[in-house]
Amino acid sequence: MGNLNIITIIIIAANVMISYKGFNDYGFFEKYKFQVGGVQRGEQIRMISSGFLHADTQHLLFNMLTLYFFADVVISLLNPIQFLLIYFGSLLLGSLLSLYFHKNEYHYSAVGASGAVMGILYSAILLQPGMSLYMFFIPIPIPAYIFGIGYLLYSIYGMKNRIGNIGHDAHFGGAIGGYVITLMLSPWLFKTNLLMIGLLAIPIVLLFALKKMGKM
Repeated sequence: MGNLNIITIIIIAANVMISYKGFNDYGFFEKYKFQVGGVQRGEQIRMISSGFLHADTQHLLFNMLTLYFFADVVISLLNPIQFLLIYFGSLLLGSLLSLYFHKNEYHYSAVGASGAVMGILYSAILLQPGMSLYMFFIPIPIPAYIFGIGYLLYSIYGMKNRIGNIGHDAHFGGAIGGYVITLMLSPWLFKTNLLMIGLLAIPIVLLFALKKMGKM
């Protein structure tokens, strides 16, 4: 992890430049952020453009560091074009899930590459399930699949209880995007990592089961 492919450099550079434009230009930020009302008026560009805007420098830095650490796993085990399919597909799925859960909240808005980055992270977990992750506040390595399942369960809790100023649904949608698109691009995983595929599917099934029961 941590090698910089030219594609990763371009994605990070685009996020930095567009985010800093948004930091200094309120009109630009408002025009291109994700907003339910704007999307419903036909401004679908917001579903993608919002993924290149960030609330502040800390938000931008966290997302780009996460991308930096996991992008090369996906690029090296797949290829740059497939990486881009996962990145932008996850970004779009994150926005779609946000729209689905907030369709009646006209003024709901969000920004950030988190959906796309979560898609890359979950793709990396599927492709290399034996890797471990290190968290700043936990001094021991965490198996990637444990983190994956735990984070999605936390996202469900966060969505249900509206915890923090965080787009939990965009994170979850991005993770679904990374999960589904990676499996479509790499069907051989069903032979090598079937148990992992099943384990990571549990929170996804749970979310939609709770939604159908009216508990979300």
